Amino acid sequence: MSANSNKMVVKRKHFRYRNIEDLRQEIAKLGLKIRLADRVENLFQPVQIGHKTAGNAFGIHPMEGCDCTLDGKPSELTIRRWLRFGAGGAKLIWGEATAILEEAKANSRQLEINDYTANSIEQLLTLTRDKHKEIFGANEEVIVGMQLTHSGRYSYKRPLIAFRHPVVDKVTLVDKKKRIPIPEDYPVLSDDELERLEDRYVEVAKLAHRIGFDFIDLKQCHTYLLNELLAAKTREGKYGGSFENRTLFIRNIIGKIRAEVGDRLILASRINVYDGIAYMPNPNTNMGMPRETPTPYPYGFGVDENNPPQPNMSEPIKLVGLMKESGVKLVNASMGSPYYNPHIGRPFERPPIDGYETPEHPLVGVDRHFRLTADIQQAHPDLPIVGTGYSWLQNYVVNAGEANVQDGKVRFVAVGRGSMAYPDYVKDTMESGQMAKNKSCVAISYCTALMRAKDNPLHQFPSGCVPRDRFYAQIYKDAEKTLTQQ
Repeated sequence: MSANSNKMVVKRKHFRYRNIEDLRQEIAKLGLKIRLADRVENLFQPVQIGHKTAGNAFGIHPMEGCDCTLDGKPSELTIRRWLRFGAGGAKLIWGEATAILEEAKANSRQLEINDYTANSIEQLLTLTRDKHKEIFGANEEVIVGMQLTHSGRYSYKRPLIAFRHPVVDKVTLVDKKKRIPIPEDYPVLSDDELERLEDRYVEVAKLAHRIGFDFIDLKQCHTYLLNELLAAKTREGKYGGSFENRTLFIRNIIGKIRAEVGDRLILASRINVYDGIAYMPNPNTNMGMPRETPTPYPYGFGVDENNPPQPNMSEPIKLVGLMKESGVKLVNASMGSPYYNPHIGRPFERPPIDGYETPEHPLVGVDRHFRLTADIQQAHPDLPIVGTGYSWLQNYVVNAGEANVQDGKVRFVAVGRGSMAYPDYVKDTMESGQMAKNKSCVAISYCTALMRAKDNPLHQFPSGCVPRDRFYAQIYKDAEKTLTQQ
């Protein structure tokens, strides 16, 4: 994509609130139900997760840094990020997406778990816990997990797809440099291949347990493989079609892991409760607009087939119930895809250089996150649900989170992008009762742009917060040159 286009770019400043009352007025003006508490109290209460207890209800989402070594080990930058999380005060540290195989990586510098990388990952975990103990005096109350992932159609070497998608296939690239999408005869992963992947998940889960993680996350979000299988209504064979078939893969993995490890390892899952539909930039304004979408639309999880822009929570609620019955003790509710509708998953102020302007006020996206997460939590009140969609609220994250916990809409409040900008947001809230505005994420997507800049000698720029962490300022300048040349 060239930066020198004739587009009339429409840019709007949304976050312009002088104080919490200004924000409340905007929420009311938009007719939304977001509530902001004046004092933060409930978030500091402990939360039970299986046989362990987190010391508070704050969390760090599994944000990738794209900064590991090419052979899948943590680098100095990876360690730096995790140490900042350990020192930050959140008692739920949800470790970043870690590939179960080389072919499952989303980028060349993604963390990978295998016998070769295990010792270095164990050292990373130990350093993180030691840093937390150094600052807070105890380790027992911090719960650290590893997110196990297969990137599916977004595997960086070649797409590995669960079914043919008439919309998303058009933007699934088999040749990224030449922008060539997968051909019409591109193969779908076979049932036999998926069966072998089930066993691989069990192997790496046992390895994560041996390393010492408190929990593992079976990642089912953001259009990666396990999420795509949930939507595989048009797939033939035992993993497609009916709800029972589409959930067979995750149910088998859970059952096999528990047969090997029992309840000693907490099982968790970050799931898309709503996939949404694909968007594209308006060629005249660069505003996000829906791609041509067929109706009915049997291609999304948590999507109303007859009105695909709208959610339908019946299957996500049912899935969470099945996972709970199977032994899952923690669920993280997410939505959307960073690849084709990023405004749904990550309400933003400004898009990355290769993205589109948000087609809705970001508060509408925040409200969607809160509503759909509440649907899950209230359907399963005995299961702790981790909420998403907070970072755009900047220094009012904790006010919204406190209100949601008070109202029984969620049990944990966590930030992703916000943690890269402000890893010690919990520590500051603990000490002063509020977050600092000059340290909060401003949601202008520099971190995402860094992830997208792959055509360079490193093959992948490391991702971090450019406005709040000076270390990444020069890195971004180099990445920007790369992106404007694409």
